[in-house]
Amino acid sequence: MTKKDRGISFNLVSRHKLQELSSEEKLKFILREVKNGKILVLEHGLTPIEQTSLIERTMKEIEQDTFIGVEMEGYGEDQPTFFQRLLGITRKPRITLIGPANLLKTVKKDNDMIQIKIIPGRGAK
Repeated sequence: MTKKDRGISFNLVSRHKLQELSSEEKLKFILREVKNGKILVLEHGLTPIEQTSLIERTMKEIEQDTFIGVEMEGYGEDQPTFFQRLLGITRKPRITLIGPANLLKTVKKDNDMIQIKIIPGRGAK
């Protein structure tokens, strides 16, 4: 990328793209994109197990000068209704935002809105 092309890049990732990938492929995809300075908005978020795995992998791949980790914020799974629990129907995780820890800071989160502050000029590629 040339100097004039520098900026913060968002990728809106559809649930269809995520459904095509195994959990392992999802984690590799996410880490590759975040290491390249991109912010990902996942239409369907990660499961709690995938979130834990992403954090574990991130901790192993931290490089002080080039990659300090990820910032991840999202909504967990909707609470299943009584009938969904009875029938064993699981709910998909809701939207998740993931990006380089040096570019994102969560300001506020509630049930209806996540407010993220983007810190420009701090390692965007």
